[in-house]
Amino acid sequence: MSACVPAGATESAHTERVHPPHSPPPSRRRRFRVAGADLSAAVAVFLIALPLSLGIALATGAPLQAGLVAAAVGGLVAGRLGGSPLQVSGPAAGLTVVTADLIHQYGWRTTCAVTVLAGLAQLGLSCLRVARAALAVSPAIVHGMLTGIGVTIAVAQVHIVLGGQPQSSVPDNLRALPAQLARLDPAALAVSVLTLTVLLLWPRLPGRAGHLLRRVPAALVAVTGATAAAAAAGLVLPVVDLPSWRSHALAGLPEGPVLGLVAAVLTTTLVCSVQSLLGATAVDKLAAARPGAGHVVRSDLDREMLGQGAANVVSGALGGLPVAGVAVRSTANVHAGAVSRNATMLHGALVVAATLLLVPLLELIPLASLAALVMAVGIRMVSLHHIRTVTRHREVLVYAVTALGVTSLGVLEGVALGIAVAVGVALHRLTRTRITHEEENGVHHVHVRGQLTFLAVPRLSRALHLVPQGADVVVALDGSFMDHAAYETLQDWQGTHTARGGTVEITGRRTGVRIAEPGALAFGPDPGGESGTAGDCRCRPWTAWRNHQCDRPSPAPDTAGPSDETPGTVAVDPPTDRAPSAPARRRTASGRQLVRGLSTFQRRTAPLVRGELARLAREGQRPSQLFLTCADSRVVTSMITSSGPGDLFVVRNVGNLVPPPGAESGDDSVAAAIEYAVDVLAVRSITVCGHSGCGAMQALLDSGPGSPAVTPLGRWLRHGGPSLERLRDPGAPAPRLAGRAPADDVEQLCLTNVVQQLEHLRAHEAVARALKEGSLELHGVYFHVGEAQAYLLAEQEEERVFDRVRGVDLAV
Repeated sequence: MSACVPAGATESAHTERVHPPHSPPPSRRRRFRVAGADLSAAVAVFLIALPLSLGIALATGAPLQAGLVAAAVGGLVAGRLGGSPLQVSGPAAGLTVVTADLIHQYGWRTTCAVTVLAGLAQLGLSCLRVARAALAVSPAIVHGMLTGIGVTIAVAQVHIVLGGQPQSSVPDNLRALPAQLARLDPAALAVSVLTLTVLLLWPRLPGRAGHLLRRVPAALVAVTGATAAAAAAGLVLPVVDLPSWRSHALAGLPEGPVLGLVAAVLTTTLVCSVQSLLGATAVDKLAAARPGAGHVVRSDLDREMLGQGAANVVSGALGGLPVAGVAVRSTANVHAGAVSRNATMLHGALVVAATLLLVPLLELIPLASLAALVMAVGIRMVSLHHIRTVTRHREVLVYAVTALGVTSLGVLEGVALGIAVAVGVALHRLTRTRITHEEENGVHHVHVRGQLTFLAVPRLSRALHLVPQGADVVVALDGSFMDHAAYETLQDWQGTHTARGGTVEITGRRTGVRIAEPGALAFGPDPGGESGTAGDCRCRPWTAWRNHQCDRPSPAPDTAGPSDETPGTVAVDPPTDRAPSAPARRRTASGRQLVRGLSTFQRRTAPLVRGELARLAREGQRPSQLFLTCADSRVVTSMITSSGPGDLFVVRNVGNLVPPPGAESGDDSVAAAIEYAVDVLAVRSITVCGHSGCGAMQALLDSGPGSPAVTPLGRWLRHGGPSLERLRDPGAPAPRLAGRAPADDVEQLCLTNVVQQLEHLRAHEAVARALKEGSLELHGVYFHVGEAQAYLLAEQEEERVFDRVRGVDLAV
């Protein structure tokens, strides 16, 4: 099993024990310590898991001890090996229908064998590192599956609540419900109603006393209260029966048709994996939203798949239910303040202790109370929020078909139906294209909404031929795809129309640029009326971040005329009788570039961002981070961080320097920006970004010791002196770049300067206070201009390594 541990496993383990940058290296012998928050969270989760595990085992028809085995294994094995430290695993309500069907068809021992095989399949998927592919399943299918499972659970448990026995399917349960109502057991119904009442009212207790009481889980209070009431009233009801562990049934060799067993293994693997991986991503969001969460390490999904697979192998071998991440327990774990995987593991240890020491108390619990608890869980799986979401995204058909399929046919069949409907809906949307033609102020507008494929070519041709010869036309493509047939149709018509004196502007609403075939040099006619040829414009479709100043051939000075001007702009220099000098020509070109850039923004970009900027103007700026970088024109912060308006509070200066507090520089602009960003804007992170080929660092290297600083630039660069001293200190560890030594002294100083400026940041009062409170984190970034590669600083004990950013989480 160790051979297929995902690469992120060791990294995630490392991030859980990050040390402050100046702390001494840890000793080799470490004592096991449990944080107080982890201990309290473990107790809270245990109190929820104990009755739920018994209830889910009851709902599946498995031995009740199987639920406790799965809870213990989920906490200890999945908690130790999984890639989501705060997710709690165990027997899940989402697996109830699958497991109940397996027990009904193949018996308990074969069901355990199927669980083991499903765990082995998960281990194989972990080795293939395809865990993230499970997230590609449409959320409508996942929510529909959970809704169908919830309905199945609730309908089945109604029979036990009424004092009877459930049937094998939802239709059978619905048909048997009238007869069950005719012979209901008043005692079982009373205990169930009491349980449901406590579950409903306990979280709504008012006042300060209610706030304290709500810390006790509602599930525990409901089951305990119902048990006590039944005992006090002397009611005779079926109760929990935990047989001796000596007679506990373990996994056996699978018996049954091969195809049926294969389908069972695939179904169990699918439901366990999807539920666990979606739960891991949800736990990440919950942990990040906690007050004072600080830096939260995202889950390693491949490692989480490994942990879930190992847990299912162990649980099935020991005669337990299938294991998956459980939303109820995971949410309680996060809200209780858990900070590491120790909480999950301690909860598993407490379940083991309860199964050995609390058997007499557990055997007092009425089965009707557990059935009411599980029925409430099933009802909650039908989420109105999810229904509204899929309705808003026009996927309610996929959701409904999946839910009905799971309810009437089974989980695997329902999911397959949902996938088929989702594919059909996607194909329908791909072929559904609306093409309209209208005239406004003498300009004809042809608007294409949707994907432009060969199926829409006849309609496109009809709309284009409605345009009179010689007219001005704007063709707006509101879609992300255009195939070759549509492209040729559009280009042929465009060539014919322009040859007859008309003008054509082809734009994409989403991109704000003119459309061209991939790899083409021309974008088509210029909006101002200039023809677009390969020699006129060399902008590429992949340069969305560029200034879009097209490299047109500059005319000779004696041939420059009005045709060089963009329509609607004015010349920068007044006309003269003499040929302009070289500096004047450069000023003219620069002015034209500025005016052309502003004009391009107003025509193409402003309509796309006007709504977002209007919102920011109303609400004010709320940036998430302060980004401090060099004034070098090649460092484009929005490009390398993929950010937009309102995301970054940017401070740029020569050399990305942070003067330490109290520095007599006569310039407090950087300190003022830091104070404003931390205390007023409440940014959550500060990033210092250096770059390759920095002129300021080269100037520092060229300056001799004690060189007089007589110019403003020289006085400013004095703040880089500590970086130069750090570079020349033989005892200081040198930063490394992706595991290699820097290429030269300038690159080494650039890296050292980022580390030194982070030290200066920590000395500022506002930063130190926020770091102590855990509301702020610091990052170092190095941008290699020539490689177009960003490197993120990872401080590991005494080493400072700038590692490549490849789309994976780094230990920072």
